[in-house]
Amino acid sequence: MVIRFIKRFYTFIIFSFLYAPILVLIIYSFNNSRSRGKWSGFTLKWYVELLHDRQILSALYYTILIAIISSVVATVIGTMAAVGIHNMGKWKKSLIMNITYLPVLNPDIVTGISLMILFIFVKMPLGFISMLLAHITFNIPYVILSVLPKLKQLNKHLYEAALDLGATPAYAFKKVILPEIMPGIITGMLLAFTLSLDDFVISFFTTGSGVSNLSITVYSMARRGINPKINALSSIMFIVVLLLLIIVNNRMSKDDSIKESA
Repeated sequence: MVIRFIKRFYTFIIFSFLYAPILVLIIYSFNNSRSRGKWSGFTLKWYVELLHDRQILSALYYTILIAIISSVVATVIGTMAAVGIHNMGKWKKSLIMNITYLPVLNPDIVTGISLMILFIFVKMPLGFISMLLAHITFNIPYVILSVLPKLKQLNKHLYEAALDLGATPAYAFKKVILPEIMPGIITGMLLAFTLSLDDFVISFFTTGSGVSNLSITVYSMARRGINPKINALSSIMFIVVLLLLIIVNNRMSKDDSIKESA
């Protein structure tokens, strides 16, 4: 009984330490005062002002546009790459998988600086295109790692049976393979969208003047002093990312339960 209480209390302390600052931020986004030291009443004016701030709206536009395009392109490339890796021999598959894990384990600052140097080396102007390519690059490994488990669960004889029945390789892939791995593809795309939406370090090093996402905008605003609009914007970003992660986790839980029941 005492051990159970200690475990629960320890868990409560850990989660309180992690989420209490975010909770305070969300609460003070509804504070009528600009001061963070006192509560002056409930208000939505910071959210209203947020919607009339051109700098924030521009950052929101670029954030959503880059997140959508990069997640879709990364999903297509990552899915094709996962299929190719799955059909490789053991030695080649092991080598490629180790290479695939590198961008995931690599610190973001190293990836961001490396991409910036690459873009400068090939004389590509830093801006929208460079940030988009950077987001596609760091999203691809996550899509591969989401799709590969579904390919491993797939019965390889289904594809061979479709070919024996007269289907072309493209038609067999579309009608047999694709529906089976679709949960992994959707999970990978949602994960890529979330990572792109939330990225700061890589975006900071690969963007140019006139183009910034919400993370960079929050950073630049915070350097001039904490504006209550930052609290409102951060609260919205947190809720959106949280909802997307809940969707991803629910899909993965459903897939695991289906696998166990099968």
